[in-house]
Amino acid sequence: MKRKATGVGIGAAVLLCAAIYLGSRGLRNFDSALVPYAVATIFLTFGIAYRYTVWVSEPAAKRLFVKGWGAALSWRNFRRAPTALPRMAATYLGFQKFLGARSHARWAAHQLMFWGCLLAAAITFPLTWGWFTFTSPTGSGPGYTMNIWGFPLVTFDGLSVLGWLTFHGLDIAAVLVIAGAGYFLRRRLTDREAITGQRFGYDLMPLLALIVVSVTGLLLTFSSVLLHGGGYEFLAILHMVSVVFTLLYLPFGKFFHIVQRPAAVGMQLFKYTALARGVRERSDRAPRGAPEIAGELKGCRVCGEPIDSAAYVANLRETMRDLHLGFDEWAETCPRCKRRQRGRAYLSDVKRGF
Repeated sequence: MKRKATGVGIGAAVLLCAAIYLGSRGLRNFDSALVPYAVATIFLTFGIAYRYTVWVSEPAAKRLFVKGWGAALSWRNFRRAPTALPRMAATYLGFQKFLGARSHARWAAHQLMFWGCLLAAAITFPLTWGWFTFTSPTGSGPGYTMNIWGFPLVTFDGLSVLGWLTFHGLDIAAVLVIAGAGYFLRRRLTDREAITGQRFGYDLMPLLALIVVSVTGLLLTFSSVLLHGGGYEFLAILHMVSVVFTLLYLPFGKFFHIVQRPAAVGMQLFKYTALARGVRERSDRAPRGAPEIAGELKGCRVCGEPIDSAAYVANLRETMRDLHLGFDEWAETCPRCKRRQRGRAYLSDVKRGF
C-alpha cells in the first residue's frame, strides 16, 4: 500500500508540475521569487495524495468512500433529488451547520477560519503557479488587467474599491483567520475540557501556524504602506518560511480533515437517499389516503427508539466485521441504552455498592 500511495503521490505531483508549466505559458508568467511556495505546493500535493490513498485503503474509510461517492455520483439519486447534493455540500462543507449545535461562538469562529483560508488559497495558489498575472500598460498603474492562463479576464482601476479589494484580499483573509484561530487558541489555553485531551503538535500547532502566517502577511503590508519597505526583506523570508512549513504540515496533521470532509458529505447523502427510498417504497405499499410513513429507520434493539437509516446501520455493521470487531451487534443499540448498560455493568461487576 505504501508503494501504491507513493506512486499516486508522485503522479499527482507530476500532474501539478505539468499544470504549472502549461498554465504559466511555459513559465513565462511564472515569478521566480515564488519558487519556494510553488515547490511547497508540489510537496503538499504529493502528501495529500499519499495520505488519502493510505486512508481510503483502510476498511472503514474505504466503505465510507465507496458508499459516499457512490451516492454522490448516482444518476438515480440525482434524478429523484437533484438539489440534495448541493444542499448537503452547502450545509456540511460551506456553512458547517453541525457545528452550531455545539456552540454558536465555535461555529462563527470556524466559519471565519474556513472562509479566510479558502480566500487565501484561492488567491495564493494561482498566483504562485503563474496562472494569475496582473499587467499594466503604464508599468505602474493605476490601470491593471487581471489575466488567467495568459488571457485577459478583467480590467480595473487600482485606486477603485475593486482594486483595493483585489490587492488586499490576502489581508482580509488574514484578519478572518486571526479572529477565528485566536478564538480557538484562547479556548485551548483556558477551557478545562479542551486542555484535558489536547496535544501540542496536533491541536495547538495548526492554530499557531495559521496565526503566524496571517500576522507575518499583515506585517508585509504594514511595512510597505507605513514603513516605506523597512524590514520588508526579513519579513518576506519569515512569511515564506511560515507558509512553507504550514503547507508541508497540512497533509500529516489536523488539517488533513479538510481533505476528508467531502467524503462525509457523500455519507450524509447516502443516509438521506436511503431514508427517502424507504419513504417511497413503504408509501407505495400503503393504502390510498394513509398518513405519510417515516423512512426505513433502524430501531434500537433495547428500547426501540430509531437510531439511523437501516442502510447506514447495516453499513456500519459490515465495517465493524471488516475490522474483525466481535461486537458489531452493538451498532443496533442506541447511545442512551449503551450508556445505561455500561452503568449497570460498572455497578454490578466493577465497583459493587457504589
